[in-house]
Amino acid sequence: MKIIKDMIFISVFALLLSSCSNFTFLKGCPDAEIEWVDMLMINDIKYEHHFPEPAQENLPITIEKGRELGKVTYKMADSACSNHKMQNGDAAFLNEGTIIYEIKGYPTSLIVAANDVVYVANTSKKAKTAGELYPMDKLVKNIYIESTEDGKRLHTFSQSSKDKFLAAFYELQLEDVQSLIDEDKLEGTRIFLEIELNNGVSFRQLYWSDSNTFHNGAVGNDEIKKVINDEVSNLKK
Repeated sequence: MKIIKDMIFISVFALLLSSCSNFTFLKGCPDAEIEWVDMLMINDIKYEHHFPEPAQENLPITIEKGRELGKVTYKMADSACSNHKMQNGDAAFLNEGTIIYEIKGYPTSLIVAANDVVYVANTSKKAKTAGELYPMDKLVKNIYIESTEDGKRLHTFSQSSKDKFLAAFYELQLEDVQSLIDEDKLEGTRIFLEIELNNGVSFRQLYWSDSNTFHNGAVGNDEIKKVINDEVSNLKK
């Protein structure tokens, strides 16, 4: 049953990031094929590149690269099997030697740039709360509800709801994702939320309303649930 649950979670999460994955065939690996997400790891933080949906491709993204943070030392798509444990310097598709930069005005624990592409934090060994994983104070422009079918923006949070959501979201504790899977917390009705930063970079949060839980392990509180439910209700009007 645990294997089945894992497969369900991987399938749902693949939908979350379906536009930024690629299949690789490697000899000698136990897998017939490996589906990679465009990701990298540096300073013990895993980052992922979130591609814009087709309807959003012309939205402006303004970034200014800052200091060099490090370089890619291992390209996983060339030789790593799916059971490879990522280490600092690993990247799925970036070539070895690709420089990783900070983005001026934004914490490196939130976003970085490599090969003129922005990568958003996905997991961090040090983060205990959603606010530590996503240090976005005064950096969020809008929050949207997206279609679960094609990812298009359906509704924009009101300014009041945005502020309430972020204040509550920052305090949420991060739980072990596998434990949440085992407890059936990542099942049921799901909602796609898109967080857009001031520079145009955006990333998606997958939220299960039945369990008040996010895909990254953040477990919601009463305020989070109320804000999301209120905005979903406004969408239906």
